[in-house]
Parts: sequence; C-alpha cells; structure tokens
Amino acid sequence: MGLVSLVVTEIGCSPGSSSSASRPLSVIVSCDTAGWIVPCGCSSKQAGGLLRRATFIQQVREQADVLVADAGGAPGGSSLYDRSKFEAVLQGELEMGTVAHNIGASEAELGLDYLKALDPRQRDLLISTNVHDDQAVQVVASHRTAKVGAKRIAILGVLSTRYSGPGLKVDDPHAAVMKLLPDLKGKYDILLLLAYLPEDELEALAARLPEADLVIGGPTRQSIAPRRTGPTVWAAATNKGKFVIRMDNSLKPKANWQGSIVELGTDFADDSKQTANLTRFRELLAQRDFSSEQTSFSPLLPADLPRDYQISGSESCRKCHLNDCQEWSDTRHGRAWQTLLEKRSHVDPYCQHCHTTGYGLPGGFHSVASGPERTNVGCESCHGPSLAHAKQPSKHTIYDARDRCSTCHDHENSPEFAYEAYWKQIVHGALAEEN
Repeated sequence: MGLVSLVVTEIGCSPGSSSSASRPLSVIVSCDTAGWIVPCGCSSKQAGGLLRRATFIQQVREQADVLVADAGGAPGGSSLYDRSKFEAVLQGELEMGTVAHNIGASEAELGLDYLKALDPRQRDLLISTNVHDDQAVQVVASHRTAKVGAKRIAILGVLSTRYSGPGLKVDDPHAAVMKLLPDLKGKYDILLLLAYLPEDELEALAARLPEADLVIGGPTRQSIAPRRTGPTVWAAATNKGKFVIRMDNSLKPKANWQGSIVELGTDFADDSKQTANLTRFRELLAQRDFSSEQTSFSPLLPADLPRDYQISGSESCRKCHLNDCQEWSDTRHGRAWQTLLEKRSHVDPYCQHCHTTGYGLPGGFHSVASGPERTNVGCESCHGPSLAHAKQPSKHTIYDARDRCSTCHDHENSPEFAYEAYWKQIVHGALAEEN
C-alpha cells in the first residue's frame, strides 16, 4: 500500500497563556456529526452543533494545550445537498483548529473520487490508515503528527472492514496500524488512534493495541465514557455530534489519562466564527436551492405510480371542508413555514421536508423556487396525496392521519411529543367525532 507523505502540524499555546512546558494536554475528539452543523431548533433543549463545539474547545484552550480531531461520520448522506453540508462541516472544523478527520462510513460512502476532488485545505484534514482504492493507493494521508506544546502526537485513523464496497478497499484495522508503526518509530510521544468501529470491534482493537495511548471513535449505540484495557484508554462519541470525548493529561511523570464525555448542551454559547460559517452555508443553500431530488429526503416512488397520486394543495380542500381548513389555519401546522422564515432556515432542505406539504411527491414541494403553494404542513401531509379524492370525493384519502405524526415528530425533532396531548390540538372532522 502506498503511503501518503507525513503531515506535521504545530499547535502552540493560546496568546497570553503560560508556557506550554507547564500546561496540561487535552485531546478532544468528536464523531458522528451526521451533518448537524447546528441542531435543527425544533426543540429548545437540543444538544450538539459546531457552534457549541467550538466554544467548548476555546474554553479548554484557556486551561491547556489542545489537540482536536474527529473520528468520522460527519456527512449526513451522499446527495448533492449532503455533500455541500459536509464541506461546510469540514470548513467549520478547520476554523476550530481540528488537526485530523478520520474517514468514517459516511465519508467512504461519498466515494474516493469525491474526496480527492475536495478543496485542498479540506481534503488535507482527512486521514485513513486502512482505506485505499482498488489499486491499493491511498487517496488521503495515512496519518498525521502534531506537535502540541512539548509533545509529539501521532494520529492514525481506521474504518471497520464492514464498510468495504465497490472501488473502496478497507484493510484489517489492526494489521494496517501495525504495518505503519515501524515507519513512525521515534517520531511521536503519544499515539492517538481514531477508530470508526462498532463497539465490539472498538473494544477488541483497543485490547490488541497496547502501543496506542488513546483509541477514540464510534459509532456505538451510545457514547462510551473513557475506560482502560491494559495500557490503552478507549472511548466513543456518537449521536449527531451531541457529545465529544475529552481526555486530559498533566504530562507529569507517570501521569494517567483522565477523561469524560461532554454533552454540548445549551450552556455553551454559539461561537462567532462558526455562526459565520453557518450563515455562509445558508447563503449557499439559497443560491443553489436544492430540489427534493438532490437530497436524501425525497421518498422513493414506484415507476407504476397512478397518475392521480398527486398533491392537489390545501386550497382544493376548502370547498368541502371549510371549517376544518379554518381550524388548520389557526394551528402551528398552518404556520410551519413562517417558523422557518423567522429562523432563516427556510433554505435548508432538512427543515423543508417537515415544514412543507408533499415534499418530493408529485405535485408537492420540491424547492423554494417551485413556488409557495406547498409551504406549511397542509392537509395532505397527514391525509396523503388527494388529487383523486378532490376529483371524486367518494375515493378516500390514502393515509390514516393518526399514523403520520411520527414522520416528523420523532424523538430527535420533537423529544417531548406526547401523542394523546398533541392529537387533541389538531383533531377535526370525522376523526373529532370518533374521539
């Protein structure tokens, strides 16, 4: 396997801080950002986001020399929209001083050709010790070394072999690390391995690598607090970038690593540089106006879809359901688009697909430029495409409205959702009589 040349990064102490020789070392690792530059905002208690991550990192920099890395899983999908969002995540990581970003499963899904074509500064963040193409050529650096204060840290990154695919070969993580280590002999004081592995593989790898000081990764069912297996400390962060792993070392003789899971909750303010990065991304979204087909939110439809399986619009319901439509107009569903406008997130397809009617369906919402007629959570969001019903009322609408709530009111976007209480706020027509 051809190795990409070693990249060395020098990280000094913060302006006005004491000498690095007397400062402790902190290693901060994120994983599984899954495209969440910022929490969607549907709930006031949502954690995560680059804006808070950068603030936390800056707070730690006031106390210690800091190395920041990401174990992978930053893209939220592979569509054109997801790729643009991933690039905004990488830009945000650059601006918060991230030294290395491991190729995780979602990065690999984007394809090696795409990764090679990234902006050079963003591409240079990426590392992988065990991912290469069909010709055994690595397309990103196999590792990186960073001098943090007085210490040299070697950073390696591995991906589980279960993510191998066409044009993408993934070597055994342990074998790949052991093959590289002789080339690094004498060039580092601390070895950090970023590992995008499920929990059983992560724990097993840590047990087999006494050479590593830290093995930090994901994805795991939940974040794993730092624990020790032999001389190696390992941990995992996961779940849309809501958590990071922080490892501290006083660097005194025989000092041990001490670490914790940090939840990036509302106690952390929004960092100004990351806020500017989010603004730039939204400006890009406004310019590109991605259609539903250019995202991963558009539903897959069968080729033999009936011609009248179409969104007809809430206005077509008024002639027969005037009272119900008036009740709908007074609900938050009827003002759902206005909510996005107030937060300036109406340009983001992630938000659009729950705040519009028939996202990606025939006759439904496809993009901002396609017109405002399908904005808000209209009748057909709950009752289904209704052109056939509008033409012939004896044909019933195709959805049971009671089954539709969780498509948007899931645990992530609506953690306090209680079906019985919410249903009473919107029930109407024949369903109201049943209740």
